[in-house]
Amino acid sequence: MTRSAETVSAVGVIDPVPSRQGITTARRLPTIDALEVADGERTADPLRVAVVAPPWLELPPAAYGGVESMCSDLVNALVQRGVEVTLLAPGRHGTAAAFQSTGPVADPRLMGQALPEVVQAAQLPELLADLAVDVVHDNTLAGPLITASNELPAVVTAHGPVCGGLGGYYRTLSTRASLVALSRAQRESLPTARWAATVPNGVRPERFPFRAAKGDYAVFLGRISPDKGPVWAIDAARAAGIPLVMAAKCREDVELAYFEHAVAPRLGGDVEWIGEVGGRRKVELLAGARCLLFPIDWEEPFGLVMIEAMACGTPVVALRRGAVPEVVGNGRTGWVCDRPEELPAALLRAHELDPRVCRATVEDRFSDTALAAGYERVYRRAAATGERLAASRPAS
Repeated sequence: MTRSAETVSAVGVIDPVPSRQGITTARRLPTIDALEVADGERTADPLRVAVVAPPWLELPPAAYGGVESMCSDLVNALVQRGVEVTLLAPGRHGTAAAFQSTGPVADPRLMGQALPEVVQAAQLPELLADLAVDVVHDNTLAGPLITASNELPAVVTAHGPVCGGLGGYYRTLSTRASLVALSRAQRESLPTARWAATVPNGVRPERFPFRAAKGDYAVFLGRISPDKGPVWAIDAARAAGIPLVMAAKCREDVELAYFEHAVAPRLGGDVEWIGEVGGRRKVELLAGARCLLFPIDWEEPFGLVMIEAMACGTPVVALRRGAVPEVVGNGRTGWVCDRPEELPAALLRAHELDPRVCRATVEDRFSDTALAAGYERVYRRAAATGERLAASRPAS
């Protein structure tokens, strides 16, 4: 097999690439070669990992919750690989990992605010002191302020944007922890960070039953926000003459205000609003759709719902932003458009795509086993680096 910047192996780690400006990552830790470890390969040495999840939802989440869904699938797949995992998360849990509660679930009215994450982060030193682990994997924004300063090796996944005001934060974190990106697009948005690896998100295919026969409707699934493009989705579906079902999170004040101003006036007839969905209802909605509409208006670092749809055999019609071109194979698992005006024609061509190819792509590249294999490799590299650093310190 020939390696290239485009290569994604079964373990889900994309080979490092230079940025669009030709700037390579500064002070990069030894990057993880995706081709060194085949999917399913095991190492005899035991590995103990603490995985920190955000304070907003119990795991697995009942409805919307991209980070929480990823964490839930990850810890379950890691346990299947023989990794000893302790999940640090709020409330109760339903995963296969050992569990340490960080307290009650945060008030949903505070979602997006810093205080709940800071409160959870402040508890981490005490919680981690009681655990015998080799590596801490933090999936929060504030938590790495603690975990990256701990003596334990830390792995930090950047689940959101890493540029703008957060650029300096992640640049600094990358000198203290193994910083993991979700996509090449994400790491290229901060080329001066010390990226340790790129591990695309994954889902457990068994949670998303394959369906070859599709309905005539398109589906918009996510949250109500201008950057998710709900208005573009409505306009595109109407222009194509295709019914649209909108199932989206709309809880926060800013989401409710945008819904009332921009979305609600456009509903009715061929556009049905059903609100936030999860579990079996979400899966049925995705599996029966002719396609998922994903007309984002920001540089989204991944977009978990795309691979959830593809796992059901449902293609994706999306705009070329963020990680979309890395996830969606144009003409194979969806249609990638450059402008919103191109979306209606793409919707009308969704039936040309083979649902079996969509499913196979998830099984090969974006499964929970690929996700776990990729992160296990990151953990082992971080643990080995931490051991070398500890051995080099002078005795007190």
